[in-house]
Amino acid sequence: MFQVLSRSWALLLGMMLLMVGNGLQGTLLGVRGGIEGFSTFEMSIVMSAYFAGFLGGSRLAPEMIRRVGHVRVFAALASFISAILILYPAFAHPLAWALGRVVIGFCFSGVYVTAESWLNNSADNTNRGKALSVYMIVQMFGLVIAQVLLAMGDVSGYALFIVSSVLVSISFAPILLSISPTPAFETAKPMRLKTLIKISPLGCFGMFLLGGVFSAQFGMSAVYGVAAGLTITQISFFVSSIYVGALLMQYPIGWFSDRVDRRLVILIVASLGGVMSLVAFSFDQYFSALLAAAFIIGGTSNPLYSLLIAYTNDYLEADDMASASGGLIFINGMGAISGPLVTGKMMDAFGTQAFFMVIATLMLTLTGYAGYRMTQRSRDGIEDGLYAPVMPSSSPVAVEVASEYYIETAMDEEENKT
Repeated sequence: MFQVLSRSWALLLGMMLLMVGNGLQGTLLGVRGGIEGFSTFEMSIVMSAYFAGFLGGSRLAPEMIRRVGHVRVFAALASFISAILILYPAFAHPLAWALGRVVIGFCFSGVYVTAESWLNNSADNTNRGKALSVYMIVQMFGLVIAQVLLAMGDVSGYALFIVSSVLVSISFAPILLSISPTPAFETAKPMRLKTLIKISPLGCFGMFLLGGVFSAQFGMSAVYGVAAGLTITQISFFVSSIYVGALLMQYPIGWFSDRVDRRLVILIVASLGGVMSLVAFSFDQYFSALLAAAFIIGGTSNPLYSLLIAYTNDYLEADDMASASGGLIFINGMGAISGPLVTGKMMDAFGTQAFFMVIATLMLTLTGYAGYRMTQRSRDGIEDGLYAPVMPSSSPVAVEVASEYYIETAMDEEENKT
């Protein structure tokens, strides 16, 4: 752990500040949209736009880095992010915000690709797993701090938008001024989706459903809080509970999945998230029930992302894992784009409680399909690989790093056996 921090402290500090800025602007827009009089469906379009931009950025950023290098991409994307964060309150219109969110999503995706390739370059076979873990902890910590800042500020003014912009601008200083060498950049060509779906139907279908769950909780949780009449402090606690649950439950679930049939773990975890969503749907008048549900929903959806990647890798040859990660990211991104749109439409039609009903439906659908797949394919002869924690908001580079960790660990285990 200390070795990872000593090598990558500048990168990790920068990423934490970046996540504070990103987490703050996401929740702040959800709250500010209600003040500006935007409808729930208009806000769902705004929130969905981020994931459309993020998906585009994850596919185009690698080519940008190859053409002009890490440092120039960092600087260019940082300037766009800071500018748009300042412009949000000046152009309070759903269309302007949606366009801004597309650009923000694209830029953040490119930043994550760049930073995560740097992280991979600074790690080696002995500490890659620890580097992934520390990286995830830093991301979650930044998101929680963002909610604290939201509760302390005035959501009706300009100050929080300025704070978010400044944090993003400052986040690049420790990274760009560090002495770490610029890494060589390579990404694997994505596997054909038809091939990937044939190899792991559960992995692909689960990633699509999970994209909807994650984007609903990341993009629409603050919108739900405003529509449900929660105070700013309550909204910040509600959103924070999602990320705290994700952090605390990631490792126990990962440990369990390395020791039993991973499909069974997927089934149990998805059903737990679905049941807690139904609890929140039924008892949303009790704030304590909302906090408990948010903790469990976050604590199940984030580990499910890593579980589905690990499960898919179990059926792949080592040489195919990196290329498969690009396909899984694309499928997850398509689900993420549709998640806020479906949630917003359902909330307009059936009320604020539909927020939890959408999540419950997606989680319980994944539960049912996992149970079905257990009847269709035997695990005989399949040796479970190692679980590696990955955030759903990470770029394809982080998923490829997780695959590299899986491959290197498997090779080390084979050498030890011989």
